[in-house]
Amino acid sequence: MTQMQTAAAESPALQPIPSESSGGRSSTLPTQAISFAIGDDQYGVDIMAVREIKGWSEITHLPKQPEYVRGVLNLRGVIVPIIDLRCRFGQGLTEATALHIVIIVQIASRQVGLLADRVLDIVSFEINQIQAVPRVANGSRIGFLSGLVTIESGMIALIDLPNLLSLAAEEEAA
Repeated sequence: MTQMQTAAAESPALQPIPSESSGGRSSTLPTQAISFAIGDDQYGVDIMAVREIKGWSEITHLPKQPEYVRGVLNLRGVIVPIIDLRCRFGQGLTEATALHIVIIVQIASRQVGLLADRVLDIVSFEINQIQAVPRVANGSRIGFLSGLVTIESGMIALIDLPNLLSLAAEEEAA
């Protein structure tokens, strides 16, 4: 197990990235995220939620699932649903190849796989560098993001993992 996997495995359930108003927590505490690409866009997830990063492998498709749920993967005895982030963000299905990756994240008590094009880096930033996502229109897609961080190589949209799944559950119930 790598140091990153060990740290992530010892982490409690994903905690939202605190804002400057978080009780008792300094806004200058550094935090880390795994950055990854979907097309030309950069996204990030809290490193403490990441359990594993693996290459794309065949999955088992399930009937009557939303289009963005590509199927499930048996990961050492744990059945993990795989979410196609490109599709979830309204950009069409990913034509998955051996070059694509799946980021296994822990959200509350469940593991979920996020299908992306490639991992870019581990980025460190201070909480006060997180900027709000502009609310140009009322759409559920912006609810998937918890903030934006500008780094040397561009801007990273931070994914709000609990909201990504809670919005999915609301849509399925509708």
